[in-house]
Amino acid sequence: MRPGWVTWLGLRPARRATMLTPWSVGLVAQRGIAGDRYDTTHDGPRQVTLIAAEDLAAIAAFLGRSVIAPELLRRNIVTSGINLLALKDRRVRLGAALLEISGDCAPCSRMEHVLGPGGYNAVRGHGGITARIIEGGEVAIGDAVERVR
Repeated sequence: MRPGWVTWLGLRPARRATMLTPWSVGLVAQRGIAGDRYDTTHDGPRQVTLIAAEDLAAIAAFLGRSVIAPELLRRNIVTSGINLLALKDRRVRLGAALLEISGDCAPCSRMEHVLGPGGYNAVRGHGGITARIIEGGEVAIGDAVERVR
């Protein structure tokens, strides 16, 4: 599998707050992303969420739009050039961080409100993945996304 790369980063400072879009973020092992509202103390499986730019394009096509802004789906990291679903139960390196892909990121009921009628079904199967942070580190736009095992 060839590597992909990070194309966008987003932080959710509070529930339903406007997302911040920095050029780099700090991933904290067993916790989450520094500055993101979701910070676990129990090493949960959903410490960071990822979605492929290719899935955003598919969602846009299903809805008859030219683009879907990543902020609308409230994922943390957008990648390009790598099939994220093929990485389930594997480890990947993003910048200095090591992640373990833990599962699918299903759409929530707010997709109908955010994307309009059909939004929920447009995201089904294209909502991205969740991951646990094994080794913390800095991740920046342009960093490689590489399968480790």
